Amino acid sequence: MLYSRTSQTNKLLLYLSLSVCLGVLIGTQITGLDTEKTFFNANFKKLRKIISYIEEDYVDEVAEDEMVESVIEDILAKLDPHSAYINAENSAYMNAQLQGNFDGIGIEFNIFNDTINVLFPLSGGPSEKLGIKSGDKIIRVNDDIVAGVGMNNSDVVKRLRGPKGSNVAVYIQRYGQKNLLKFNIERDVIPQYSVDSHYMVDDEIGYIKISRFSATTFKEFKAALKALIQLDMSKLILDLTGNPGGYMDRAISIVDEFIEENKMIVYTKGKQNRFNNSHRSTRRGTFKKGSLIILIDEGSASASEIVAGALQDHDRALIVGRRSFGKGLVQMPIDLGDGSQLRLTISRYYTPSGRCIQKPYENNLTEYRKEYHERFINGEMFIKDSIQIIDSLIYKTKNGRTVYGGGGVIPDYFVAYDTSQNSPYINALFTSNTLAEYALSYATKNENYLKKLGLKTFISDYQISTQQLSEIKMRADRNGLIFDEMQFELSKKRLQLLMKAYIGRRIWKSDGFYPVYNDGDEIFLMAKTLFGEAEKLLSF
Repeated sequence: MLYSRTSQTNKLLLYLSLSVCLGVLIGTQITGLDTEKTFFNANFKKLRKIISYIEEDYVDEVAEDEMVESVIEDILAKLDPHSAYINAENSAYMNAQLQGNFDGIGIEFNIFNDTINVLFPLSGGPSEKLGIKSGDKIIRVNDDIVAGVGMNNSDVVKRLRGPKGSNVAVYIQRYGQKNLLKFNIERDVIPQYSVDSHYMVDDEIGYIKISRFSATTFKEFKAALKALIQLDMSKLILDLTGNPGGYMDRAISIVDEFIEENKMIVYTKGKQNRFNNSHRSTRRGTFKKGSLIILIDEGSASASEIVAGALQDHDRALIVGRRSFGKGLVQMPIDLGDGSQLRLTISRYYTPSGRCIQKPYENNLTEYRKEYHERFINGEMFIKDSIQIIDSLIYKTKNGRTVYGGGGVIPDYFVAYDTSQNSPYINALFTSNTLAEYALSYATKNENYLKKLGLKTFISDYQISTQQLSEIKMRADRNGLIFDEMQFELSKKRLQLLMKAYIGRRIWKSDGFYPVYNDGDEIFLMAKTLFGEAEKLLSF
């Protein structure tokens, strides 16, 4: 059935006009388009004629919304890997991720055995204020039964999220309670944090983990840095592993905390002069002298690479880990008027030494997206010498060290990907949710004991027992996993560490997770031994 024909056609023509004349599009406002050039462009006139014929004469009904989105995606696929069209629903979600908050009831959840389990209520959210606890099971939302009916994550989100001030009734089954508990929850703005953890590793070394660069990241980072300095931190590990990036200006502000005044941090070059910018450090900053190590890996991208690249070029930080993702393109978000958004690549960014760390994409976008897996195949994840360096893209740091452009930030100290304790069986414990399910169940039943034990003692002394390992094997059997004793013994130590970390997270959130998890992380463990090398950078 054809519907809203005129508005849909105009919408499609608008998007086509925006997309075909991309050189005109990349202004700060859509109203700045050169209208004559757009509408009289020969290619656009051809497309307009085709759309007109489809509208008037095509024999079958047309789903015009789908056609619009398909054409837009096809056009953008001809550009680079990071120019993208985002529909209204996904745009709202992605903007919330970057803005650092959303409206809802404030829980982190997972679905175990077709039941919504509260992993923990988010700090300061309405669920925490009403007394919803880790381990609670959500059975009903308003009049809808949500347990045992095949709910997926998006179904749950649709029922629990909503505008600030709206209400939702949630019926919960709690361990030790016979009857369902009803909570009338008024939704509110839920803050999301991008600094996942900060703590003192020992008397000198502090640790900060940043998961993404959102609107609130710099404020969170400053608070974490201040707290660690007050605890007499003199050395810092900044963990950017797995960080996909986000707002460039937040990354620039973080670099500014570490380097002396009036040093180049990053600069950009685009087709239009207005997208050519440079950013230099200021006199502000609270950790310009202490030893610094940055952790990166194959998941560190974009803004993470700005931080690592700038600090490496200035010989201010030692970079430890594996080669970063290699995204050196800058996107500008453009609102398309109906809630959807175009994120158009407008420039490339360059580190202070002149490196563009964008990996090649011109030949084949499919190969570009497979590049992560190719790193395993060609051995790069395990052997430093397997990293494919482009010899023509050689640059020098402030102290004359050699660095390379053209495909991510190569660390100063390479750490091989550790597969020694991996096995298909332990992977299945993850993918079947068995490990997370057991950790939640154990933490719920033993909450009073664990809290009495205390976080410090839990981290230093608590051990996963043989009995607990037997219990997780039984739970895995119930979830349909076939036990493999050889694989189990191979992965036993890794499994014990992860179980402890997950249990710690259920009670103390990230404070109970990262200090445990990091004791099994190969990049973190290597970094702790390298502060002598980091200090040498400061002595030049």
